[in-house]
Amino acid sequence: MHIHILGICGTFMGGIAVLAKQAGHRVTGCDANVYPPMSTQLEAQGIELIEGFSPEQTKLNPDIYVIGNVVTRGNPLMEEILNQGLPYISGPQWLAENVLQGKWVLAVAGTHGKTTSSSMLAWILEYAGLAPGFLIGGVPENFGVSARLPQHPKQDAKSISPFFVIEADEYDTAFFDKRSKFVHYRPRTAVLNNLEFDHADIFEDLSVIEKQFHHLVRTVPQNGLIVSNGKEASLKRVINKGCWTPVEHFGTDADWQAVNARGNGSFDVFYKDKLQGRVTWDLLGEHNRMNALASIAAARHVGVSVEESIAALGEFKNVKRRMETKGIVNNITVYDDFAHHPTAIETTIAGLRAKVGAARILAVLEPRSNTMKLGVMKNALPASLKQADLVFCYGANLGWDAEEALKPIANKAKTFDDLTMLVQAICNATQSGDHILVMSNGGFGGVHQKILDTLGRKT
Repeated sequence: MHIHILGICGTFMGGIAVLAKQAGHRVTGCDANVYPPMSTQLEAQGIELIEGFSPEQTKLNPDIYVIGNVVTRGNPLMEEILNQGLPYISGPQWLAENVLQGKWVLAVAGTHGKTTSSSMLAWILEYAGLAPGFLIGGVPENFGVSARLPQHPKQDAKSISPFFVIEADEYDTAFFDKRSKFVHYRPRTAVLNNLEFDHADIFEDLSVIEKQFHHLVRTVPQNGLIVSNGKEASLKRVINKGCWTPVEHFGTDADWQAVNARGNGSFDVFYKDKLQGRVTWDLLGEHNRMNALASIAAARHVGVSVEESIAALGEFKNVKRRMETKGIVNNITVYDDFAHHPTAIETTIAGLRAKVGAARILAVLEPRSNTMKLGVMKNALPASLKQADLVFCYGANLGWDAEEALKPIANKAKTFDDLTMLVQAICNATQSGDHILVMSNGGFGGVHQKILDTLGRKT
């Protein structure tokens, strides 16, 4: 079958492309924005990419068009598909019908930590020899790809693994299906990592998102398991709306707890007040400890011992664009991170602060997500950046005044609408031993390499 994917360079749709290619389909796709790591990954898989959404692409004559939620009415290719009455389907529905059906799906949902937690979970199952399939909204460094079909388990070369780990996004499915993506997945194991207000472009308030999470809870069978963050009042409300599945909680005063954390990132794992072992790894911060607990609990549901999960996490290499070191020049380190929600920004900076101690942190922010562009979270930005020593904000294409929003920290924050001027200002401010933390959920105009190149020319 030939499938043509509209919006193929999004992390989710790119993952679907990889799965379809592995399944033996001919895969082509188009998008308006093509940048690594997804473009690199797709090209390595032999998938043909087309820039833009020209109506002439219907001449490819695919068997079906798979539509990403970036595509709206008015998109020229979509309009031509509709005018000609050509077959189309949403990405989540295609995935559910062609990949997930009959699988033991482990779905990881939440406002933050979905990518990291699902990467941890997939790696634990891989380490245990279960050879899961997965689709993750990032590139786990243990695998090098964001998606793959289930493989042959270590102890059974003749069968295919029944397990599939998926990052379960609450964002809407497509312009013709406004349900959250995750309602299509029908998980047997569901992780509810946390829940805050986000996606202000499609959700009116937190209660509306809680309702979508309740829809997910309603799809989990009685012989399944829900692993939920016991510290989140929002998730307690979700569960209290109705739940027909056993629930295990992680966090403070919960079934699963992380205690005795050390500065090197290690911590003890307790289940029902009994010590299970100690995780020793390089990841820092409470958010990663919570991600680990959720992953351990979910893996236990499919039969992986806690001891083996702890051993697996000791070899977990994190995810690209999650505090990823892009380079070191003149003793100045440049990091890339996906953080774009104020809570994620604050958590990311706190993690780096724990790592570097009193060294200076220069936070470089692009408020690029739809929620950030609307300005809904702008008043929370100053507090989220408080642990940074200097703040550089790229304010182009916003519907609000970034300089005005950052006035509470005006003594250390500067805003720029020009990328070249932004890079120059950052490099002019640097000192040996600094740590430059770049945060964006997009390509940010290749700013990381621009900073490294400019630092290299600095004497």
